[in-house]
Amino acid sequence: MADYSFGGSDEENAELKKLNAEVLEEPDSFEHWEKLVRAAESLEGGLNRNSSPQSISATRDIYDRFLAKFPLLFGYWKKYADLEFSIAGTEAAELVYERGVASITNSVDLWTNYCAFKVETSHDADVTRELYERGAGSVGLDFLAHPFWDKYLEFEERLEAHDKIFPILDRIVHIPMHQYARYFERYRHLAQVRPLQELLPADMLAQFRAEVENEGPAERGELEIERELRSRIDNFHLEIFHRTQTETTKRWTYESEVKRPYFHVTELDEGQLVNWRKYLDFEEVEGDYNRTQFLYERCLVTCAYYDEFWLRYARWMIAQDGKEEEVRNIYQRASMLYAPISRPAVRLQYAYFEESVDRVELAKDIHQAILVNLPGHIETIVSLANLSRRHGGLDAAIEVYKTQIDSMQCDIYAKAALVAEWARLLWKIKGSVDEARQVFQKNQHWYLDSRPFWINYLFFELEQPTSAETEASQYKRIKQVHEEIRKKSHLPPLIIKDLSHYYMVYLQERGTKEASKEYMTLDREVNGPFSVQNTMKAKLAEDGRVASTQRRMMMENGHPGVEVDDAAIRRGENPYTKYYQQQGEQQLPSDTQPQPLRYQ
Repeated sequence: MADYSFGGSDEENAELKKLNAEVLEEPDSFEHWEKLVRAAESLEGGLNRNSSPQSISATRDIYDRFLAKFPLLFGYWKKYADLEFSIAGTEAAELVYERGVASITNSVDLWTNYCAFKVETSHDADVTRELYERGAGSVGLDFLAHPFWDKYLEFEERLEAHDKIFPILDRIVHIPMHQYARYFERYRHLAQVRPLQELLPADMLAQFRAEVENEGPAERGELEIERELRSRIDNFHLEIFHRTQTETTKRWTYESEVKRPYFHVTELDEGQLVNWRKYLDFEEVEGDYNRTQFLYERCLVTCAYYDEFWLRYARWMIAQDGKEEEVRNIYQRASMLYAPISRPAVRLQYAYFEESVDRVELAKDIHQAILVNLPGHIETIVSLANLSRRHGGLDAAIEVYKTQIDSMQCDIYAKAALVAEWARLLWKIKGSVDEARQVFQKNQHWYLDSRPFWINYLFFELEQPTSAETEASQYKRIKQVHEEIRKKSHLPPLIIKDLSHYYMVYLQERGTKEASKEYMTLDREVNGPFSVQNTMKAKLAEDGRVASTQRRMMMENGHPGVEVDDAAIRRGENPYTKYYQQQGEQQLPSDTQPQPLRYQ
């Protein structure tokens, strides 16, 4: 990238290189992207068809990358289309608009701009009308769709296509929207001059006519019948108005609380999220599939970065009949564009969905794709192992764990958790307690500082069923694990204390008549002051002897102190490292003078 020319003057090129480097370093920073786009737009004083090929190419590349990263920014699609129009003309601008409305299908503003552009640049009314119809299908149900409908009606008025205007109004007056009343007034006024056959469907018009003819005198003329018909039709239209008014009023409660109906990278406050949840609850209860789907799509423009709404949308959609592809589309959009890889919950749910429809290999591929970007991610590995077990048996699951444990990309903490999961499989699935115990025993020396490993190991032994005959032997196993936690592990003291409390509960609930003695000794060691915690004193001493720590306590006025190894100091090692490790605290920077510490 260093030799790449963005075009423009040397100064402009240097600035763009700097801004592009910032974007590459922090690709999630909207601020960096915005600066880069603005700088590209201003190349050579503003791009046009006479600008240099390098500047045009660089600007297109920047826009393409920017909108691939943030496809819901409708305003930038409009700016990009305008830019292409000035550079390459109508067809190039239309291609950008098409990409835009494919990326943010329900943007009223973008569809309105696109259709207005089409009106100005196309002489084929049918082609333009077709585009408006596409737009109506995408944004017509929006509560704030009036700018789009106004442009559509204005287009037909310019063509004096009155036979087209009334059907459009007939669609609008059924939609709960912000400016429903003014559309109805126009609709009602126009209905007075339009032919009867345009005002109602043929079967309904025939029914109304039959009622009028049967109710009045037989000798009435056609004009009188038509007058009565129009009166009844007007009343029917008023019923439509009142229904729409009622539906609009119900939704206004939620619409009035939508403070940001567009996408932005900044977070939403909790009130906005709560409002979207309530609004979706309302629309789902109303039971109209099209309106509910449309509201979900609106919500996911504003809440694109919130996994909960993608998951909710997919779960709602999967409850509808015959919507497998729609569900797949939801998961794919979320996974590929909006849910960051650092939060793989949506992708894992996508994998479960694909497995549920018998696409097992694809489900495995989704897991593997997560692990490419998040090597050693425990939840994903466990999920993949479980998936492999469901479709390939226990050995397939164990192979997943072995592969990950042997991987150089999996850190020691993840490996410790995976070993515990491996043992759990052997215990819970295969039913082999001995094999599971061997996995714990053979691997414990590798994971002395792993909390998940030791928690799982202790609970594994605590949860083994026993009887009067086997309790004594099981007690020895549990006691052994607890001793290793206290004396050999490198866990922080608070974790050791918590695990010791579980062992103490075991002594009370399942211990023999001698258990109280052990309990009291352990209570002193775990809950007493440091001066009586002999096990901790031994761990702090370099020689492992209680007396050594005791001696330092006397020298340090009651503080356990730290044995100073002169040779270690000459090697540049910090003499306080071991103390901090044992206390489970952060080590001070090497150039900071340590302050007196107390064991809590």
